[in-house]
Amino acid sequence: MNDISKDGLRVSHSEHRVCIYRSGGEEPILVQNAEPDKRPFIHPIAAPDGAGVLTENAPPHHPWQHGLYVGLNDVNGIGFWEEGVRGNPSDGTFHPKPLQPAVMKDNQAGWTVETDWKHPSGEVMLAETQAWTLRDLGTAYLLDLEWTLQAKKELTFGRHEYGGLFIRMPYRKESGGNAMNSEGLQNAEAEGKRARWVAVSMPIEGRIGMAGVAFMDHPDNPEHPVPWRVDGQLGISPSRCIAGEWKLGLGQSQLFKHRVFVFTGAADMEQMEENWKLYAYA
Repeated sequence: MNDISKDGLRVSHSEHRVCIYRSGGEEPILVQNAEPDKRPFIHPIAAPDGAGVLTENAPPHHPWQHGLYVGLNDVNGIGFWEEGVRGNPSDGTFHPKPLQPAVMKDNQAGWTVETDWKHPSGEVMLAETQAWTLRDLGTAYLLDLEWTLQAKKELTFGRHEYGGLFIRMPYRKESGGNAMNSEGLQNAEAEGKRARWVAVSMPIEGRIGMAGVAFMDHPDNPEHPVPWRVDGQLGISPSRCIAGEWKLGLGQSQLFKHRVFVFTGAADMEQMEENWKLYAYA
């Protein structure tokens, strides 16, 4: 892997992985994975204070979930969510292109993941681009995503209970956790409801106290404020597909913008709202 350093961050890069470190750190604070013919995903994401990891890869209850990732369930009837893990013949496949080096600036690192989403027959249905920017604030991270879907044929995206940007955290029933949305709804109350943001915090192995992640929906996005998936293990996803069917014509593109705010401690409503405003009106 090749290393690039800039101020407080160092990045190691290969064609299939980008690892971001704080200068002098031995363990990465974030790793982008993009192995050939597999779904790209981000894991691990370390807590901003270095105590514990806030993502989980392929948990037993959902082995197709990988830290922080994107997926959809019904694209012309093809699923881009479960990766064929359960043997569904209508599951499509992911084919990321080799990663280019990250772009470094001050306390920021930016990188792009380009992926072809293919029909089981091998036909490319979507060209997907994830443009990520990480800003390390020391006590928190801001991880911004511009997610672009370009149709390689006429596409209908079906209504579904979940789909889009998703995070799987290391939730354990015995230790619990909490999801809270911008409307003050918590846990199961927030399932399927529209909100500007949803924050999840929970106890994390290797640390005293909680840490968490908030997703923020940008006002430019379709269906804003979007409906959300909040599942039984506190996985969250801003899911346009909950609102109903939508379409893209051949060659058309759709851009979605989200912020991932990574924090320590329990989620604080005032802090989340202030961060959403900074993101939405910057």
